[in-house]
Amino acid sequence: MPRTQKNDNFIDKSFTVMADLILKILPANKKAKEAFVYYRDGMSAQSEGEYAEALDNYRQALELEDDSLDRGYILYNMGLIYASNGEHEKALELYHQALEYNPRLPQALNNIAVIYHYLGEKAKEAGDEDGGEALFDKAADYWIRAIRLAPNNYIEAQNWLKTTGRMQIDVFF
Repeated sequence: MPRTQKNDNFIDKSFTVMADLILKILPANKKAKEAFVYYRDGMSAQSEGEYAEALDNYRQALELEDDSLDRGYILYNMGLIYASNGEHEKALELYHQALEYNPRLPQALNNIAVIYHYLGEKAKEAGDEDGGEALFDKAADYWIRAIRLAPNNYIEAQNWLKTTGRMQIDVFF
């Protein structure tokens, strides 16, 4: 049974009905519509913590999806799953792939920065000051890129950049 038929609350059922109606009238080919169904089911499974099922759906969507922006979002969501499971290298790989398809994904840039910052903290805790600082510099580079795309977001990152002296004056321009 497809995930969309498993939803048992009113909001999920309403969303599914609306999405199915839009899908029927959407001027897209069959392959694109199938990709959307897999993507939607992946998001539903991911929101319920069913990560293996979500990844299966996202992989199916990637096989069918031709649109580069949509492929970027699929890869981004896959990266979220790997990051939440502590698989940082795989998450970084997926976020970078997402950016290759859609370079205007500030959330992917932010998540890359978050991982580098986390790894920098771990390196410093392990006594590797230079390695930690290098990772913090990488985090700063990605946060600056994310802030340039979305200047009103990532306030904590902006504060960190300022307090660590990593904020560039032209970051908003």
